[in-house]
Amino acid sequence: MTLMEQLNQDMKRAMKSKDKESLAVIRMVKASLQNESIKLGNKDLSEDEELSVLSRELKQRKDSLQEFKSAGRDDLVKKLETEINILQEYMPEQLSEGELEAVVQTTIQEVNATSKKDMGKVMSAIMPKVKGKADGSQINKLVQKHLN
Repeated sequence: MTLMEQLNQDMKRAMKSKDKESLAVIRMVKASLQNESIKLGNKDLSEDEELSVLSRELKQRKDSLQEFKSAGRDDLVKKLETEINILQEYMPEQLSEGELEAVVQTTIQEVNATSKKDMGKVMSAIMPKVKGKADGSQINKLVQKHLN
C-alpha cells in the first residue's frame, strides 16, 4: 500500500471517528505531498521523495516545539506533540542508538575520516543510508563524538 493510499484510508477513519487532530494532520501531509508532486512535475512521488516530505514536516514541528516550549506556550506544545505523534506513524521505524552508532563507525572507516575537517564528508555519506530512520542532529552528535 502506498503512502497516499494509507493516508486516504486513515483520513476516512478519522472522519468517521470525528478525530479532528488526526484529520488535520493527514490533510496537511496530503497537501504537502501534492505540492511536492506539482513542484517536481511528477504524477506519483517515489518512496524516497515521500519520505523527504514527511521528514521535512516532522522537522518543522520539532523545531516549532522547541520554540513554543521556551516561550511557555503549553497549549501549542500539546497540539504539536499530538501532530508529531501522528506524523511518526507514517515514518519508517527509527534506528536504535546502537544501530546508529554502528552505521556512524562504519561510514567513518569507509570515507577514511580522521578529524573534524572530514565532518562534511562523513555526514554526506551517512545521510542517504539513514534517511528518515534517524534524526540529523543525533547523527551529527555521534559523528562529532567519533571524530574527536
